[in-house]
Amino acid sequence: MGAHLVLIDALNLIRRVYAVQERPFTQIKQRSDEKLSPSTQKQVLFNTQNTCVNALIKIINQLQPTHALAVFDSQQPCWRYQLFSGYKQGRKKMPESLANKLPEIQDAFMEQGVDSLTSEEDEADDIIATLAVKMALYGQKVTIISTDKGYLPLLNPNIQLYDYFNRRYLDEAHVQNKFNVKSSQLIDFWTLTGDNTNKIEGVEGIGQVNAAKLINQYGSLKALLNAPNLKSSLAKKLTESTEKMELAKKLLTLKQDIPLGFNLKDIRLTTSSEFTPNNNVININHQGD
Repeated sequence: MGAHLVLIDALNLIRRVYAVQERPFTQIKQRSDEKLSPSTQKQVLFNTQNTCVNALIKIINQLQPTHALAVFDSQQPCWRYQLFSGYKQGRKKMPESLANKLPEIQDAFMEQGVDSLTSEEDEADDIIATLAVKMALYGQKVTIISTDKGYLPLLNPNIQLYDYFNRRYLDEAHVQNKFNVKSSQLIDFWTLTGDNTNKIEGVEGIGQVNAAKLINQYGSLKALLNAPNLKSSLAKKLTESTEKMELAKKLLTLKQDIPLGFNLKDIRLTTSSEFTPNNNVININHQGD
């Protein structure tokens, strides 16, 4: 029997869970300048941890992997910020209280047999990509748990992407429906369009529809740039955006060669019986806050 590695994009999971737990109270507070009371903030964090642990348990029980790892982003700016200071500009910063809670969440994951990994220089995306590609090269199965579209270029018969919140696999059909290109063409596609989520600029005047037409017509960005029959207006746009495209491609491409310093056996799941979800979640009402 082959290995099946589940890689959890931890902050993608945790921050979304936290937002759901916090939302009812922040909506109320929008009517005033008050912050959440310390007791309510504590309960929100408590519920976030329990909900994340229960999500982890459900993922393990559903997918039945042989190995699992939760991968965390460093709290320090990664190498992409050194290349481009505007990277992810305007992105809402993680609340300090949640950042301080992360070690406890990691400990809670470890109690379920799932270790955590944090890099000081690279993003979780790069570490996950490195692990996933290494496993796939040996013909082993990998499931990435995330809603981040940045993993879609990694899709292949051995690597799948699962959206836990919507209970669906983000597969080739999803890529085709959303972007009208193949997963293997996404980096070229986004190099043309840019990625507004991460504030990465593309070629001015080329949107998703035109980018998809060009990529499908020529097959790749390289073939497009070397095509002799381009309209003069398009050729001018591409020529004027050469440096911008080079930067975008570097920022969009996930690393696949990070030294990891551990063996697959270190993240093997040892519990054979099903995990039991913890239903000890505080129901917070709006009174007294």
